Amino acid sequence: MNPPPNASSVPFRLWTPEERRASLDDALKHWRQGEDVWVYGYGSLIWRPDFEYQERRLATLRGHHRALCLWSRVNRGTPECPGLVFGLDRGGSCRGVVYRLAGKAVPDFFPALWDREMSTGAYLPRWINCATDAGPVRALVFIMNRDNPAYIRALPEAELLAIVRRAAGRYGRCTEYVMQTAHALRAAGIHDARLDRIARRLEAEPDPLPDN
Repeated sequence: MNPPPNASSVPFRLWTPEERRASLDDALKHWRQGEDVWVYGYGSLIWRPDFEYQERRLATLRGHHRALCLWSRVNRGTPECPGLVFGLDRGGSCRGVVYRLAGKAVPDFFPALWDREMSTGAYLPRWINCATDAGPVRALVFIMNRDNPAYIRALPEAELLAIVRRAAGRYGRCTEYVMQTAHALRAAGIHDARLDRIARRLEAEPDPLPDN
């Protein structure tokens, strides 16, 4: 099974450093120098945060759910054979983690976070209340921008699996990305029934890439 016919023809453009900086400045316009901040993770940030943090908590975000809803043409795919990565799509709720970063680390860390998460402007950075066992925290959350051309609505599971199995990018195979996220959620005690089902099928049927 091949990806949908329009998968490789969707417009693709990396944001310029100036666009990323403008987005970052807008997200931090109400931040006070030295103030600690919380960042919400629901995908690779759970198993590869790439920053030092003061505190980590399990957290529930309401109003959005974790989904493989974003075409990846660099990190886990190519323009010719896109992969899929996680976004927070509209509706439901999502169990993830929140990290508390020391305020003094924000000026150094946030540009790197923007390079990682906002390379194509596919996400909308938002400050949203997340529920934790120790009380609510207001965290930076990267939610899916449904107006971005790389957004894709829910696919039939067989089609989604075929796309994941065949794609690979600069950070490795798309299959590995999905599996690492599933394993990290399990290790954190987070249950995601749909992702668990996808991960079990990937484990049971590890198809090779087309050129193998």
